[in-house]
Amino acid sequence: MATQFLKRLTLHTMKADNNCMLKMAPSLRVPFLVHAPAFCTDEGAQGARRKVAKTDTALTNIGRKISERIIHVIDEKGQDLGTMHRADVIKLMDRRELRLVKRNASVEPPQYQLMTGLQIHEERMRLREMNKAQPKTGPTLTKELTFSSGIGQHDLDTKSKQIRQWIEKKYQVQVTVRKGRNAAEPDDKMEVILQRILQTLPGIATFSSQPQAVKGGRAMMCVLRPLSPKEERQNQERQEAQARVPLTTEHGQDTQPDIEHR
Repeated sequence: MATQFLKRLTLHTMKADNNCMLKMAPSLRVPFLVHAPAFCTDEGAQGARRKVAKTDTALTNIGRKISERIIHVIDEKGQDLGTMHRADVIKLMDRRELRLVKRNASVEPPQYQLMTGLQIHEERMRLREMNKAQPKTGPTLTKELTFSSGIGQHDLDTKSKQIRQWIEKKYQVQVTVRKGRNAAEPDDKMEVILQRILQTLPGIATFSSQPQAVKGGRAMMCVLRPLSPKEERQNQERQEAQARVPLTTEHGQDTQPDIEHR
């Protein structure tokens, strides 16, 4: 009897455990991952510093948002006002109707300048012109153009205009002229076409690579490049010198000023 009682008790306990598990199963939820931003790395910090540095030199009116308590102030006339509390700077801005621009954030205390709206605009335009005047470093890009020596004059003029546009954008242009199918065409026609293209670019381009035969003599190739600033100055001086040459008479002799004979 005792053995049967223990078996029934064990079965009853197992059934109760199973029922409990089934009741709890619907409430179980599968855990899921939550994306969290990674801790600030050194690269991220450098990117933030680069953004700050760019903002500091952008001549942006920061208004009343002065993050530092004590700053070094220069007024709109360039006079050094020394260090001031930001509350006093805001009062001065309101009284004179001026803007505040950060000039140098790398010094302590950081340097700011009071400026008028017109001064900020003029300074931005000056910096823009300076950036345009600075030579742009980097590899020279080359455009390529290939056509037949049997090209018509209209098509040749169109390609010459395209080459001019590339040269004005400071590209090098590699021009290849293939020999046409006309057996009676002169042997030097390909070179003549390349020289004619250069003649359409006076004062802005020259040969970086002289015309030379390629593809076993079945084509000629050259490379055109923009003139350097030094070459542009020399070309301008040469033109001015030619303009100062005395006018000639119909017989090719220089005109002489009238001399009064006594």
